Amino acid sequence: MKRLTLALLSALSLAVGGAAVAQDKYPSKPVKIVVPYAPGGATDITSRLFGEQLKNILGQQFVVENKAGAFGILGIEEMARARPDGYTLFVGNVSTNAITPILFQKKFSINFERDVVSVTRLAIYPSFLITTTSGMDVKTVKDLVDHAKKNPGKVRYSSAGVGSFPHYDMEVFTRRAGVDMNHIPNKTGAAGMINDLVVGDAQVAVLNSASSAAMIRAGKLRPIAVIAEQRLKEYPDVPTLAEAGYPGVGTLHWQSMFAPANTPKPVLDTIFNAIQQAAKVPALQEAFAKQLVSVRPSDTLAEAVTWHKNELATWRKITSEVKIDLTE
Repeated sequence: MKRLTLALLSALSLAVGGAAVAQDKYPSKPVKIVVPYAPGGATDITSRLFGEQLKNILGQQFVVENKAGAFGILGIEEMARARPDGYTLFVGNVSTNAITPILFQKKFSINFERDVVSVTRLAIYPSFLITTTSGMDVKTVKDLVDHAKKNPGKVRYSSAGVGSFPHYDMEVFTRRAGVDMNHIPNKTGAAGMINDLVVGDAQVAVLNSASSAAMIRAGKLRPIAVIAEQRLKEYPDVPTLAEAGYPGVGTLHWQSMFAPANTPKPVLDTIFNAIQQAAKVPALQEAFAKQLVSVRPSDTLAEAVTWHKNELATWRKITSEVKIDLTE
């Protein structure tokens, strides 16, 4: 009888303990956001701005961990292997989370589409087709094309690495324009690309508006076209790339949040709803507006998943049609 009583007490204790754990409110400790680039670029900026608001809304720190390298694979895998409890998230973009899983599928030690789930889109960054002002007097897209035709193989363009969307955008542009340019990949992202341009290692690139704004103001870089749905009111004299004669060229640069697959839906709901709240905070909207960025979260969790699947399908088509050298 004594043994039975002890067994019942033990079982009751386990049941009560399990219930207490199950009822822990998320988040009850700091949350890590893995960013696959060095500090200072668009993905890092997005993560920190949203992280600050999520801290205010959910009452826990959202700590950014920068883990650059391997086309975003290092950061994605760290997130995907983490316990699916909502305490390790990932903010990536069209390069890391739509192109890399297609081009570099064999480099992954995880199954990207099985092990990663889209939580919500966060923001859309317009990009510039941009040139250095150092030793290069190019003021329009036509000027750039004419200069490249007069100097075949001598104009260098920078990108955020082989297979990144700025690489694809420039490859599509050069083919459409009928010019020959050399690719200078820079795996550190926007900060490295800007350095390439400013020091003269490269003359042209596709760069997002947030990362390039300071150097534009300083006169070190010159936007000659914008990749966006329409002209930016802050740059009324800069035409869209479509207006400059290249419709269909260029990528809308999105930022989005991801989590390990099998993260419980109530946790995902909490994160999603908090981001919806964060997106409406005037301070966050103002901070993004200064970067010319559109805050654009997904409508629902289901829409976020469908949207991301469509992005993967789009880039499967693009990468099959536009072949690039992955060994650069």
